[in-house]
Amino acid sequence: MIKRLALMALACFLAVTLVLPLGAERAHAAPVSTFFNVIKQDGADPWMYKHTDGYYYYTQTTGGNITLSRSRTLSGIDAGESAVVWTPPAGTMYSSNLWAPELHYLDGKWYVYFAADNGSNENHRMYVLENASANPMTGSWTLKGKISDATDRWAIDGTVLTVGGSRYFLWSGWEGTVNDKQHLYIAQMSNPWTISSARTRIATPTYSWETNTTPQVNEGPQVIVRGSTISLVYSASGSWTDGYCLGLITAGTSANLLNASSWTKKSTPIFASANGIYGPGHHSFTKSPDGAEDWIVYHSARWQGAGWTRQVRAQKFGWNADNTPNLGSPPRRMRRSPFRPASRPASAMRRRTPRSEAARRRPTRPAPPAAARSATSIRRRATCSSRSALLRPAGTCSQRAPATARAASRGRSTGCR
Repeated sequence: MIKRLALMALACFLAVTLVLPLGAERAHAAPVSTFFNVIKQDGADPWMYKHTDGYYYYTQTTGGNITLSRSRTLSGIDAGESAVVWTPPAGTMYSSNLWAPELHYLDGKWYVYFAADNGSNENHRMYVLENASANPMTGSWTLKGKISDATDRWAIDGTVLTVGGSRYFLWSGWEGTVNDKQHLYIAQMSNPWTISSARTRIATPTYSWETNTTPQVNEGPQVIVRGSTISLVYSASGSWTDGYCLGLITAGTSANLLNASSWTKKSTPIFASANGIYGPGHHSFTKSPDGAEDWIVYHSARWQGAGWTRQVRAQKFGWNADNTPNLGSPPRRMRRSPFRPASRPASAMRRRTPRSEAARRRPTRPAPPAAARSATSIRRRATCSSRSALLRPAGTCSQRAPATARAASRGRSTGCR
């Protein structure tokens, strides 16, 4: 009996001295760094920029204002600091349907380029804001005005390229006043808010993967330079379809960029639906904190056939031997942190139970017939400036409004967005 009690006492001692310290060590171990490929569960037209102050600055389409966010990490932008920095006054040609804002730091000041109209899609034009504050989340944003060439045609998705001591503005626009195609244009700039040359059309929908919707679409140009190669990566096909994808045109850094023949288009898309991810497009490029890695931030449909219900994703990419970007394919999810310190997005924290990617993409109810969706969106047109008006209950818009619905109310076909 005494022997048995002694053995029991020894067992208790070992449990206290060995097991508890092990548990305590686990309790105080550093958390595992996890990066989710989806960095925002709801968003479209993402623009991510890493500034010299160590912050990642982010903006996207809201429809009614310019909202900026910032975070020390790319993956933490959803939980980062956020502020509405500018809201347009009512009753102007730029009061409605604010699309695809971009934040640029040029000549010591901040600039936001965005598309807007007065409630009628045919009046979409590009505009620019300026802020001299060191922190774009604060200070005063001033509207510099419309940025346009002499034709003053429909224009969206403007961006800036600085190369070889010259600065250029690139955008997606109409050739005339009829919305049958969206082309890509370039023009020279004399300052961050002024175009100083005629526009040159450098890309038009040509291949089957660009011409499979009405209107035919080339939009969302983004430029990245490596060595002596300028890669202009753009979005093609209708943004409301699963066929939305990224194409590529290239030029040399020493070429005359205002000459259309200086640009060469690749015949196949360089980034398209794969691995259960549909409609990847409208992207921006950014860097890791140490500047050693290149990352693409883009939106995709939340499930197959989701239309303008989209989420924002990010992934690292590499380079081809000809200095063009090798974007690979959209992955379902990446588990390893892209860089430290890592931050798990707030949207990921809300996932309380593990579910398959297919389950996350599955809509909660069947989509209504196209005719019903169109009629519903027309009724909402007066209050919705969101692309996803077709797919959201009235009053809950947060992205771009479908122009097809606006067109139906005018009795003619119009295009994307």
